[in-house]
Amino acid sequence: MAKAGNNTFTILTFVLVLSLILFVTTAESRELVSAKGKERVTLVCATVTAVNKGDTCFDIAKSNNLTTTDFNAINPNLNCDKLFVGQWLCVQGFTF
Repeated sequence: MAKAGNNTFTILTFVLVLSLILFVTTAESRELVSAKGKERVTLVCATVTAVNKGDTCFDIAKSNNLTTTDFNAINPNLNCDKLFVGQWLCVQGFTF
């Protein structure tokens, strides 16, 4: 009985650590060139959401009132064809 509880604890710890790594990776600061192309701005993720079964990038962007351009800007290097349940995506960001 104690061994089963220990295995559950190990699995939950692994899931927690993996979730934290994904969160930090997704929510990190990014430096972008402004639309005018003259100055650099830093984009910081302010709010994230988790992918649910059946979600698409378009659906997540739409439900958060984002254009696909804005969604892609705050989620660079995201492969929308390979989303997975529980993946963290940025849905609100700010620049400075």
